[in-house]
Amino acid sequence: MENFQLTEQDRATLQFKVTTKLREAILKGHFKMGERLIQEEWAEKLGVSRMPIREALRQLEVEGLVRIEPRRGAIVTPISKEDIEEIYQLRAMLEGKAVEMSLPHLDEEDVQELEILNNEMAKLKVDEIDVEKYMNLNAKFHKILRSGCPWRRIHGIIDTLWKGIPPYTPSLLVNHLNDSLQEHESMLEYVKRGDSEALKEVMEEHILRTRDKLITIINHS
Repeated sequence: MENFQLTEQDRATLQFKVTTKLREAILKGHFKMGERLIQEEWAEKLGVSRMPIREALRQLEVEGLVRIEPRRGAIVTPISKEDIEEIYQLRAMLEGKAVEMSLPHLDEEDVQELEILNNEMAKLKVDEIDVEKYMNLNAKFHKILRSGCPWRRIHGIIDTLWKGIPPYTPSLLVNHLNDSLQEHESMLEYVKRGDSEALKEVMEEHILRTRDKLITIINHS
């Protein structure tokens, strides 16, 4: 089986690194449906205490990748290709519409904040990227883009779809972050132009490209 031992550098952000290791292992098919993840075993494999393992499993339960049962512990429930199709197709439709409706209501302060976030993401070097920082910046960027949409319900539905895998896809698709950065640049340009239709289209493409990359990971597991 793949060597999951963490390096000293990994321990700098311990819980995040542990969660990332386990998430990637589940999505790449290292575990069977229904297999137990035993805290003591994984603490030994990763060279950490049980606490970050316990916290990682709680996070993975929120993402729908494990189910924690009394007396049995964490049971693997891998996300399927169909789950990815559903989540990302819905996100593309709803977020595309949300940013289209949001754009006329964004003010100069919003645009400046988007530019700051975009610049911060662009500064991160892909070969040694701080993925956790990128994830946080990316989530804020998307949130501001759709913040001006006047439809209340669409925000609730999108927030629900963002729970689970979507915020963590940068940790799975590090090699494709340059594509995301280019798409963010396009989004920012369309915001400055006031072109809501083009913004909608690039947002849909951005989300569906991520869908396709995740499905590739699952298909090659």
